[in-house]
Amino acid sequence: MIIAATSQNRKTLTEHAGRCRKFWLYQVENGTIVDRRLLELSKEQSFHESSPHDPHPLDDVDVLISADMGAGLQQRLARRGIEAVIDHDSKDPDQAVQHYLQMQR
Repeated sequence: MIIAATSQNRKTLTEHAGRCRKFWLYQVENGTIVDRRLLELSKEQSFHESSPHDPHPLDDVDVLISADMGAGLQQRLARRGIEAVIDHDSKDPDQAVQHYLQMQR
């Protein structure tokens, strides 16, 4: 499983997921994070700027966690089989992913 977390400043979970261009990608196996890397997109690759009909660099993720996102982006992710998760409580991306994994148990 791959979980993406929005983090424009690389430190905190970002709101406005559609405009975000930096994502922490977490590789999860058996409920445990085994790898974490940063994906940086160009402005044109942000969800806000890119076409919903074209392939996207985040198409391979299973879950996208953000501090906030609009209904349009949630629908766009759902059409691609990506679970959209809004976490208003966690500020730290690592914490948000751990919280999500705990909720899945």
